[in-house]
Amino acid sequence: MANVAAKVAVIGSGISGAVCASTLAKNGISVTIFESGRGPGGRMSQRREMTEDGRELHFDHGVPYFSAKNPDVLRLICEWQSKGLVAEWKEKFATFDCDAKQFLDIEQEGLEKKYVGVPGMNSICKSLCQEPGVQSRFGVGVGRLEWLDNEDSWSLMGLNGESLGYFKGVVTSDKSTFSQRFTNVTGKPVPIDMEKFPEISLKMTEIPVNPCFALMLAFEEPLTEIPIRGFSFKSSKVLHRAFCDSSKPGRSRNSERWVLHSTAEYAQDVIAQTGLQKPSSATLTKVAEELFQEFQSTKLSIPQAFFKKAHRWGSAFPAISVAENEKCLWDAKKRLAVCGDFCVSPNVEGAIISGLAAAAKCSEVLCRL
Repeated sequence: MANVAAKVAVIGSGISGAVCASTLAKNGISVTIFESGRGPGGRMSQRREMTEDGRELHFDHGVPYFSAKNPDVLRLICEWQSKGLVAEWKEKFATFDCDAKQFLDIEQEGLEKKYVGVPGMNSICKSLCQEPGVQSRFGVGVGRLEWLDNEDSWSLMGLNGESLGYFKGVVTSDKSTFSQRFTNVTGKPVPIDMEKFPEISLKMTEIPVNPCFALMLAFEEPLTEIPIRGFSFKSSKVLHRAFCDSSKPGRSRNSERWVLHSTAEYAQDVIAQTGLQKPSSATLTKVAEELFQEFQSTKLSIPQAFFKKAHRWGSAFPAISVAENEKCLWDAKKRLAVCGDFCVSPNVEGAIISGLAAAAKCSEVLCRL
């Protein structure tokens, strides 16, 4: 228990957790990030794939871009731009009417700035997780969080019961910390004793989410029949939106790469049939074919792709906000904060605002200890 002073554990390295950790570290607080995935980013991660003939492909298979109006978020974006981590994606988007087989509502120039990470969406989180004062432990899931009254601190344990250390405060940006979904996916109990945090638990229990399948596609030649680099679909029960990933700043142009997102309804139907566990390769292959067939049905002269792979986002897109006014959930006595886009608004800007709010709450209390 010797080195507990001013140590905070941050669970999850998506943009909300990463911004929170970076802000805490700048305030002189020692931070350890625990991330069950192989790398940082969450929905802002980047997928690396190898083709059968040895070609390396990269896809932003989650968040395609982000925008912002909040002054604090815009200041961060300017800072990231100065470091070469962010660039503006200067493309106009539209809607494609699947019944009329035509593009509608093409955006006016400069209506909304679209930002992307460079050279991938994960660049921002990767940089934040490497800042001084931040220790990142990837591939380490948290299986248990326990508040120790006698020690006035938190004890964290891994999924197999191993000790992960003791901390003066905890910030979790992972919804499943308070959700039965954690048990459904891992077969293990919910990590935190929800009865000890009734107010937070009440708001966090079973936040409704919109699942989504992403389809990563690579083509040898440009799709010349598509004049727009990003668009949503009207009158499709299968596809929600499509983006040309290779048109973003800092991306390789060796092939034309697209990422398609399914509708929530389509994804819910698949999950109802296959369950919440990690989808099988057969399921993902079937989904990839169905999404691609819908893309080809647009009559936009879509050729065969030389790479085609689906990914499931099971609970990444929250359907409600649980702390619009407070920006995060906070238990001052036990120094527990909950942040994420599900607190403010279901987008990158909302996630950043929530991460900043959680860092402010923790810093205010811990700097007085």
